[in-house]
Amino acid sequence: MNNEATLQQLKELKLRGMAAAYAGQLELPVDRQLEAHELMAHLTQSEALNRKSERAATYLRMAGLRLPAQPESVICSQERNLSKQQLATLLEGTYIRQAQPVLISGPAGAGKSHLACALGYQACSQGYKTLYMNMNKLIEKITMAKLEGTYLNLLAKMERIPLIILDDFGLQVMPTEVKLALLQIMEDRYERKSIIVASQMPVGSYHDYLNDPAVADAFLDRLTANAHRIELKGDSLRGKKL
Repeated sequence: MNNEATLQQLKELKLRGMAAAYAGQLELPVDRQLEAHELMAHLTQSEALNRKSERAATYLRMAGLRLPAQPESVICSQERNLSKQQLATLLEGTYIRQAQPVLISGPAGAGKSHLACALGYQACSQGYKTLYMNMNKLIEKITMAKLEGTYLNLLAKMERIPLIILDDFGLQVMPTEVKLALLQIMEDRYERKSIIVASQMPVGSYHDYLNDPAVADAFLDRLTANAHRIELKGDSLRGKKL
């Protein structure tokens, strides 16, 4: 089999990383091409890196992030009450591996959604499936699932996702059935999977917002245990680089 045939077969087998690396080797002078063992290691590594990149891109499309935010676009400052060390710690992804919640609060325009989406981007890049939803979307999903008889399937699907981002928490009245569903979601994720909650209201106001002592106690007990808390401050950053 000649080189071109080998290259074509790699493409047919959808070994795109190997194919690109092999094509690169063929473009080099013969005396600069890798020997057999080195070539195999190079091709294998190229394929692994390509698959990781493609998986991250797929997860990013599936996540449905509201904003195209990336970690390097997040501004850390004392005025914002967000340090580089806090951000770096979260970007490591340990909170996902340890199934810890992240609670982001702050006034309108403080960059809560931007930060949450940047963390979501990083999670996808690290190979974690991620799902972004604002509260309106979650309420719609729960309501439709109950009407269509797919509620348990919805819960099972959400339970399998390593990271869920719940944005705009507390901006609308929450029906009782949604409160119960949210409690079930937290129960399913407690010490198993991670969740990011972004809200204008401080965590201390969640109990009054839920307006159901039994549900609120159970929900907060699961949500706040071992949680990372970020309380953004400062003027609105809308329209500015975050």
